[in-house]
Amino acid sequence: MQKRKGSDFAGVGVAIVTPFKDGVLDVAKLKEQIEFQIGSGTTFLVPVGTTGESPTLTHDEHERVISEVVQLAAGRCKVMAGTGSNCTAEALRLTRWAAKAGADASLQVAPYYNKPTQKGFYEHFKAIAEEVGIPHCVYNIPGRSAKNIEPETIARLSELPNITMVKEATGSLDQCSQILNTTNLTVLSGDDSLTLPMMSIGAEGVISVAGNIVPKDLLAMVRAALAGQFEEAARLHHKLFPLCRDMLSLATNPIPVKGAMKLLGRDTGELRLPMTELEPKEFDALRATLTKYGLL
Repeated sequence: MQKRKGSDFAGVGVAIVTPFKDGVLDVAKLKEQIEFQIGSGTTFLVPVGTTGESPTLTHDEHERVISEVVQLAAGRCKVMAGTGSNCTAEALRLTRWAAKAGADASLQVAPYYNKPTQKGFYEHFKAIAEEVGIPHCVYNIPGRSAKNIEPETIARLSELPNITMVKEATGSLDQCSQILNTTNLTVLSGDDSLTLPMMSIGAEGVISVAGNIVPKDLLAMVRAALAGQFEEAARLHHKLFPLCRDMLSLATNPIPVKGAMKLLGRDTGELRLPMTELEPKEFDALRATLTKYGLL
């Protein structure tokens, strides 16, 4: 298999939650999370993505979380900072900050709500890639951003040296195949439950939500798939599937994962409005899944 541009990020990235206590960032709990992930062998950390509640963080908090994670990781684990925005100038500002703070790469979500044309998508990512000299991962998630970055646009972006990865969260294996056929980008799954199907056609890992809870099992599955051990990878996929399903089906991410971490005593479970806690019946369903998995 040919070596792809972002293959040094092949494996499991964890989109870490942002812990709050009484409405403010809980740095002590963040440190516990970082140590847990590094101890588990996680390939890279992704602070202030959707799972990190980036839409409700202030600019100062966004920058602080990135800086804290870089400092706490202390070179023991790569950091891919979430610095995307629907405003190109704001994405540039945040990405410059992340690079200066020592982030190894940036995660650039598709501009949301304002729904750019394909030319607008291209010019947005091109401006960031040419201005900030760290690897960038284009994050395509039309279910949240309201518009797909078409494979032809991603192919054009792949010609830019600093665009090295795609976090593919369209849910379409055909789109994933087209990207792999037409670019030399490393493709990372944006959906835990689709990681193995995507790896079967050439993706190289995942940026995971469930990895907040069970990073070792996800790593085992991804490593098995990378080694071509698909029978073992499939076994782990089916073990993980109910947990991965709950992370997205019980409520909007990151509500379920914060609920799970609360049940496991690893987070307060505190969210910021407009995110709200799981309803009692949803907590019961999540508790049952965690119990069956062997976590409770």
